[in-house]
Amino acid sequence: MNIKQLEVLRTLLATGSTIATAKALGLSQSGVSRMLHQLELDLSITLFARDKGRLIATPEALALGRDAENVLLAVERMSGNAEDLRSGASGPEIVRIGLPSSMWENFAPAMLVDYVRDFPGVRIETFFETTTAINKLVGERVIDIGFLRMEGETGPGIAVEKVASGTSVCVVPEHHPLAQLEEISAKDLRNVPLILIGRQRPNRMSLDQTFKRAGVKQVVKIETHTNSSACSYVAHGLGVSIISSFYANLYRHLPVVQRPFVPRASQEFGLARAAGVPLSIAAQALSNALKRQIQLSQQTA
Repeated sequence: MNIKQLEVLRTLLATGSTIATAKALGLSQSGVSRMLHQLELDLSITLFARDKGRLIATPEALALGRDAENVLLAVERMSGNAEDLRSGASGPEIVRIGLPSSMWENFAPAMLVDYVRDFPGVRIETFFETTTAINKLVGERVIDIGFLRMEGETGPGIAVEKVASGTSVCVVPEHHPLAQLEEISAKDLRNVPLILIGRQRPNRMSLDQTFKRAGVKQVVKIETHTNSSACSYVAHGLGVSIISSFYANLYRHLPVVQRPFVPRASQEFGLARAAGVPLSIAAQALSNALKRQIQLSQQTA
């Protein structure tokens, strides 16, 4: 017994005709007859009496027809629910994503524009945190996915997919003398006011060592903790900054330029999630939206 046979039974009870049933279901008349015959064999019950080419429903057919109707309604309801989940008309009540603080201003809104249209029934919660905090939130299942800088080992039970990379660049005001250089080294930054990302981070400690090896004393004018604020300070002429090109590319709309900082250093960024736990359709779609926005944000202007 299968769903198609139940559809044939329901339609035959409604129409009383194999011709009308075949037309309604897009089948041949002989196909309808075969399915009805097979259903009767499967159930070991005569469902219709044959009288001069006419089909007359037996009491058993009427009784089983109600069961068939309930089964088909449940199947149709399940199919409809699945379609709603695929289309975003309904779904998990909330999808949570963690992003670095520097991505709140332009990146996150651009990422969500198409997503909220395609998944109108899903509520999104955004967490703007450090890589360490995002790693912890993923591990504790507070958020579904998190974008972070790949620095050493991730927490237990966390899977990270590399989705972006960058290299260290010097961000300078567009009319600054340093903008004339093809690349910038620590020696070029002697006595230049610097805007640096906060201490005690692996990339900052590595940068400090670069200046130390070059014999250049840093003139730190502003210490900040987000790449977005660093770029904004540069745009206002407060100094120059050294950050990853990944983040610098997010702020190309500002009156700043970026030049490779030497010696070159690279950074990798990943999308973290709980290992071995499938994402919901809505969460996977948000993951895909993030990847698309990364590609757009990193395209050469």
